[in-house]
Amino acid sequence: MSIPFGYASPEQIMRDRAEYARKGIARGRSVVVMQYADGILFVAPNPSKALHKISEIYDRIGFAAVGRYNEFESLRLAGIRYADINGYTYNRNDVTGRGLANLYAQQLGMIFTDSIKSLEVEIVVAEVGDSAEEDQIYRLTFDGSVFDEQGMAVIGGQSEAVAGRLKERYRPGLPLGEALDAALVALTEPGGERSPVGQLEVAVLDRTREQRKFQRLAGPRLERLLTSSTPAPAPEPTLPEKGAPEVDTGPPTAPDGDIDTGSEP
Repeated sequence: MSIPFGYASPEQIMRDRAEYARKGIARGRSVVVMQYADGILFVAPNPSKALHKISEIYDRIGFAAVGRYNEFESLRLAGIRYADINGYTYNRNDVTGRGLANLYAQQLGMIFTDSIKSLEVEIVVAEVGDSAEEDQIYRLTFDGSVFDEQGMAVIGGQSEAVAGRLKERYRPGLPLGEALDAALVALTEPGGERSPVGQLEVAVLDRTREQRKFQRLAGPRLERLLTSSTPAPAPEPTLPEKGAPEVDTGPPTAPDGDIDTGSEP
C-alpha cells in the first residue's frame, strides 16, 4: 500500500504538538506556588494590571497558570462553572481541588489528542486544608498529565532552574514573609534584579480566614512583607579621626545571642 503524500505517523504528530506547546509555555515568566505556615502562597511576575495569572476558583481553591492568556482563561471560567454548579447542586464541601484537577486533565488531554493545535498552557490547582497535611497542590501540563506536588510547584518559563533555586531555600512551615522572599529569590535570575512591587502578582490561600480563603496581597501590605523579609544592611565601619591613637580591639568575635536577620519571627 502506498503512503499518501504528506503522511506523518501518530507518534511524530504527538511529538510535534508537545514541542509546540513546550516552546510557547517556556516563553512566559515562571509562577511559584508553595506552602507556608498558614496556607499556600502564589507568586508571579506580572506587569499587567488587567490580565491575572492567579485567581480564585472556590472557597478553598486557587488557580495559577502560564502560557496563552485566552486559553487558560477559558479553563479558569470552566472551573468556576463546575465549582458553582456542584456546590449548589450537592454541597460546598463536594467541590475539591482533586475533582477540579481531574476535570482539567480530561479537557487538556482531549484537546491535545483530538485538536490540530494543543493548548499552550500549564496550570496549578491548589486547595488549602485545615492543616498543612491536608493541603493539595496539583500541577497539570498541556497534555492532561497530573502531578501531585509536595510543598511547592513551579510552572512556565525556566521552571527547572527556578525550582532548583526554590528547593535551596524552601522548608516546611515558613512564615509568610520568608516564604515570599524565598519565592522571589527563586524567580530572580542570578545577578539580576527583583521585579518591582508594582509588577508582582501575589496571593494566598489563608487557612486562618473565615469562609473564603483566597486573598490578594498588594500595595502597602505587600511592601511591608517585602521589607520585613529583607535583612537590614550592615552599618559601614567608621574610620578613626585624624591624629587619634589606634585602639587594638583584638580578634573579631561573634555577637552574644542570636543574630537578628531582620526577618519576621
